Amino acid sequence: MEHVWSTGGPEGEVQMDNNGWDAIVIGSGLGGLTAAAYLATNGKRTLVLEQHYVAGGNTHVFRRKAQHGKLQFEFDVGVHYLGDCGPDGGIPTILRGVGLGDKVEFLELDPEGFSTLMFPGLTFKVPKGWDKYRERLVAALPDDETGLHRCLDVLEGMAQEFRKISLPVKPEDVPRMMQEAPNFMRWGMRTLGALFDDCGLGQKARAVLTGESGDYALPPSRTPVLLHAMLTDHYMHGAFYPKGGGQVLPAHLVDVVRANGGELRTKARVERIIVEDGKALGVRLAEGEEIRAPIVVSNADIKRTYMEMVGEEHLSPGTVSRVNQWRMALPIFCVYLGLDVDLNDRIPNTNYFLFTGFDSEGMYRDCEEGRMPTELWTYMTAASVKDPHTEAIAPRGHSAVEIMTLVPADYRLWAIEQGPAAGEKYHRKPEYRSFKEQLTEAMINAAERVIPDIREHIVWREAATPITQERFTFSTGGTSYGIELSPGQFGPSRPDPTTEIEGLYLTGASTVFGHGIAGVMRGGVGTAAAVLHRDLMSEVYAGRVFGDPSKLTAPGPDWDPWKASR
Repeated sequence: MEHVWSTGGPEGEVQMDNNGWDAIVIGSGLGGLTAAAYLATNGKRTLVLEQHYVAGGNTHVFRRKAQHGKLQFEFDVGVHYLGDCGPDGGIPTILRGVGLGDKVEFLELDPEGFSTLMFPGLTFKVPKGWDKYRERLVAALPDDETGLHRCLDVLEGMAQEFRKISLPVKPEDVPRMMQEAPNFMRWGMRTLGALFDDCGLGQKARAVLTGESGDYALPPSRTPVLLHAMLTDHYMHGAFYPKGGGQVLPAHLVDVVRANGGELRTKARVERIIVEDGKALGVRLAEGEEIRAPIVVSNADIKRTYMEMVGEEHLSPGTVSRVNQWRMALPIFCVYLGLDVDLNDRIPNTNYFLFTGFDSEGMYRDCEEGRMPTELWTYMTAASVKDPHTEAIAPRGHSAVEIMTLVPADYRLWAIEQGPAAGEKYHRKPEYRSFKEQLTEAMINAAERVIPDIREHIVWREAATPITQERFTFSTGGTSYGIELSPGQFGPSRPDPTTEIEGLYLTGASTVFGHGIAGVMRGGVGTAAAVLHRDLMSEVYAGRVFGDPSKLTAPGPDWDPWKASR
């Protein structure tokens, strides 16, 4: 089955008054919803427009019925494991800032091994805490002990320094930062490969250190050291999963928007951003309806925002050139399985990263050259193991499993010519279906390393390709990570929330705040801060709560986050 982003939905649409909106947010990914929540709780009447029938973007879930409707499974599109979700962690702090401090519970994965990296002849469990991580790395790779200590000193030191830095960094901040953040200034924008070379690390050590690099989809030769340091530090504070499944995050933020005078409108595709005399004045929907507001925030694909929704005629030549040159991150191929066995009895509460070799560069090189990697990387996770008591995820005695890998974006590999965003129909193309099935089988084969009899227990299976992703999000190249996070597109080289068009702002994975759940949520706060001309993040970390939490309606005894997001 092709479909992951369900096209069904409630009958009819909410009829909205086009007048009186202070802000319009295009797209209901967590970047857009976080920005909307902070705008709404700060007095801006905010409308969120989502082309899908359920909010959440890459954090929404979808449900499937198996065995003639007798079984129902729920699968996450993008919420797999989150870092730093303890009481004072980044994501809980952002939620607390709009009154959700006691609304979302985070369940911790195994702190002794929240991720399990499996290489030929070597299995490494990634533990919580820098000290334990260092100790375990040295024990597993004793020949690289000296280099590992040098490398980890830089990574951990940089993470400690960066926590004190406010984004975005301005040129006038550089002299001060040379004194306060020496690791950051020396290594931050250099590549991880250069750091590995400087530390004299061998191939196995490099492969283990970058075992979770699929989280940002770059090889060491193009990964900024700062990016890897922050990802590692993010999970050194623990890895978590939201109780109730990934949909609880967008559902609660939708509740905040609605409780504070805003609204979510689904099945509302924005075709154009209305620009007059260099100012954003609202949007026009695909059906022709115009909705006006002096503030427009785009959480949509950044290239399509500029080149299709705004239009080249409203942009400076420099902006057009930059947008055309941006390189998108690699996309992902996903397989979703419903099993008739309870994996809680068989595997620990961990993520599995499965490798067929130790070449940390080759997989990415193959993908970038338009061919499937000769050494396959596979990620496998089971939401029903991370949250065993939420029966919406999987019925009792059953499990919901997701398996994925990075793949090329090249249309030719998928037997596609123009892509679904251009209206191309592709579902029934024999070449597309054949290649998709071939990859699905390869993913299930990889999963047999963890669950040898997995095929005997499959009662539901489907897959999503980069073409699927493009179809439902219009993302360029079918990526869920936005523009690539390589050195030339990282840090100050990454787009700011503000634009050259007055009243138009950006949020989401392609901005300076980066991708991932934590990145886009922090970016949502940053975008709202740019709109309001306030340092919202500092206020939130100081304990400020915006809005009135008593107005929030969720969760009640029969609350369903999936239905609440529609």
